[in-house]
Amino acid sequence: MEKDEKKALRVCRKCLLYAEDREEFFRKLEAYIDNLSEEDRASQETYESRLKTCAQCPNLTDGMCVLCGCYVELRAALRARRCPDVARRW
Repeated sequence: MEKDEKKALRVCRKCLLYAEDREEFFRKLEAYIDNLSEEDRASQETYESRLKTCAQCPNLTDGMCVLCGCYVELRAALRARRCPDVARRW
């Protein structure tokens, strides 16, 4: 993959879901996460722990955090991200 292509993958732009096939959207989200650099990616253990915590959170709706609007799978995959709740869960 070319350097410019990798750089383009680093920016997540939210799509309008009505204009996108839901399955295709989630495939793109998964591909984006898979292409994160090692320096940006949380460890697999951290990622899984974060997702487990988010799955129990009342602020999770359709894979999104209602506090910040992020897709929790993406937020959990990024090393530098934190839970947006005032009482952070992770």
